[in-house]
Amino acid sequence: MYQLNFSDQALAALKRLPKHAQLALMEQISAIQPDELDTGADHMGRFSREGKIFHRLRAGEFRIYFEAMDETLFMHYILHQHSLADFVFRFKLPFTEETLIEQHQSFWKYLEGLKK
Repeated sequence: MYQLNFSDQALAALKRLPKHAQLALMEQISAIQPDELDTGADHMGRFSREGKIFHRLRAGEFRIYFEAMDETLFMHYILHQHSLADFVFRFKLPFTEETLIEQHQSFWKYLEGLKK
């Protein structure tokens, strides 16, 4: 069993979910086995970026990007599938906090409000 650590983004994304969805995600994250990281599995992906090995867990409608470090899994991002942020990160495009802000609905409402 791994120790789980979360980035600010991943923790905030987890907290925004309903309790039952939080528990379901935590159950899937906690069930990750070392052999799944080494050999891969149907619900797991793996890629390298900036010298780090990232793993992607497909958990229902979410994609969890994490890094395995000894006995710790560090969750970098929890993103909704088919979102702009997921696409950008998966295809190694430049990814910033601004990208996360732009995908949030309130950002677009704010821009619409500036027109008035």
